[in-house]
Formats: sequence, C-alpha cells, structure tokens
Amino acid sequence: MILIPSDPKECFEFSADSFDISDRLQTPIFVLSDLDIGMNDWTCPEFEWDDNRKFDRGKVLFKDDLDSMESWGRYLDVDGDGIPFRTLPGTHPEKGAYFTRGSSHDEYARYIEDGEVNARNLSRILKKFEGAYKFLPKPIFKQKTNASSNGLIYFGSTEAAMQESLDQLSASGFPIDAMRIRSFPFGPEVWDFIDQHETIFLVEQNRDAQMKTLIVSEGNVNPEKFISILCFDGSPITANFISESISDVLLNKNTSQPAEEIK
Repeated sequence: MILIPSDPKECFEFSADSFDISDRLQTPIFVLSDLDIGMNDWTCPEFEWDDNRKFDRGKVLFKDDLDSMESWGRYLDVDGDGIPFRTLPGTHPEKGAYFTRGSSHDEYARYIEDGEVNARNLSRILKKFEGAYKFLPKPIFKQKTNASSNGLIYFGSTEAAMQESLDQLSASGFPIDAMRIRSFPFGPEVWDFIDQHETIFLVEQNRDAQMKTLIVSEGNVNPEKFISILCFDGSPITANFISESISDVLLNKNTSQPAEEIK
C-alpha cells in the first residue's frame, strides 16, 4: 500500500493517515515522498492537527467481545473483505492469545502443511489488497467533466509544475484533462479516467516510466495508449518541459509516427 503526497503538507497528513490505514488493513504502508519535497524549500498551507482526532485501530476485539464469542480465529474472514479481527496483548486473561509461525498457517493461526488451506489464506490477502483502495486517498481531477480526448496522469511533487503547465497548454489551444494519483492500489476512478480517454500522457520524474509499468501491469491496459513524459536530469521538473513535450506530440498527432517516450 502506497500513499503519494505532493508537498510537505500532504506528507504531514498522509503520515498520520498511514497509521490508521495500517491498523485498518493490518499491513505496512509506504509514504512515497521524493527528493524535491525532502530537500527543497516549499511554500504550502500551514500544518493543522485536530487534537480531538481518534485513531482508527481497525478490527480489534476486546474482552467483552471475546466473552460473547464461542470461537475466534485470527485469520478468519468474517466480513468477506479479507480483513480479519485481531486482539491486543493483555485483552483477556484466557482468550484472544495466538501464536503464528512465519510459514503456513490456517484461519486459527495454527501451523499447517495443507496446500489448499495455505492457498485459501493467500486468496484472503489478495481480497484485502483488491479492496484496499476504499481506505486510501482518492485521485484528484483537474477538470469538472472530461472535455478532451487526451488525458494526463501525474503524481508526487510534479503537482507544482503541473498547475502552471495545464494553464500553458490551455492558453495554447491544447486543453487537457488531468488526474493526480495519490495512492496505490488504484481505485476504479483511475481505470475510468484511462478508459474515457484515447491517449494518456503520463508524467514521471524517473528514467524507466515506473508508474506506467505499474498501471499497465495492474490494469492490463494496452501500453500503446500511453505517452510517457520523463524527466530524469537531476533537477525538479518544470512547467515548460511538460508543456513543450506535450505540445510537440499534439502538434504532430496526425503524422504516422508512433508515440514515443519524451525525455
């Protein structure tokens, strides 16, 4: 599970959210910052913290819960979402304790060598992963409705330059729909955006088009639908670089030349 902030304020917010999400999904969470956010000076809204905030510990059973249950399994999928209930140390003097080996175990945390049971438990984890998007930050769209056949996907600290670039493209007669990805696994909004556009520009600050690879792999999307805009010269990406790269492609869109990665 990955959270992708765009500035120091989102780093602050996502870091706090990651603890709730980690407890809810019972899995590690990565907050994917980058060098630009970490090293350079940024202007952003002040950090705000709600002292009344209550942390979300997810599916936790307490003493009264255990007393009212005939049996409990640490890895039982009771609700059908792949997320089992758990207990905290010292919750109950007699119930709720469990010991799990690092190898195969069944729904009751008992060691097993039954391949069918092991596969069933791994399938439960996959179900949890596939539904994780419900708890993660949703993408942000930069248009009220889809007004262009071209879409643009970006993420992370590219946000600052992208705002200026979208204005430049619109002023040049190339309005484009845009979406900022803020988490992984991707939710249905990401797949809908891709389906609704003929061509997708994917702006990344790495050499290997890593986000494109992830999207194509996860969504079984035709890679020919994407045009990668890649900046990896060691400096933060600029609005001019984005605008000029996309404008060059759109100006020559009617030629027979295949789409290429722009570097």
